[in-house]
Amino acid sequence: MTPGEISALISAHLPGSEVSVASEDNTHFNAIVVSSAFEGLRLLGRHRIVYEALGSRVGREIHALSIEAYTPGEWARLPGPETETPRG
Repeated sequence: MTPGEISALISAHLPGSEVSVASEDNTHFNAIVVSSAFEGLRLLGRHRIVYEALGSRVGREIHALSIEAYTPGEWARLPGPETETPRG
């Protein structure tokens, strides 16, 4: 899988979200997801939603996935250049 394919799957599962996915080898991925769907959820719940978007691909086509999941408010409060909206 490519970062673009993973980004598209997450975006389709979380409409209105901002998603950025990066990988150097197309098996180990880093995802930043900003979504209002994460409001009121703890870290585990947020990750569960992202994993639902990827289904059985995790463990097969996706060997490792690092997830940073933020609400829009949390993202806006982060210092530095990472507060620019992620694009994947």
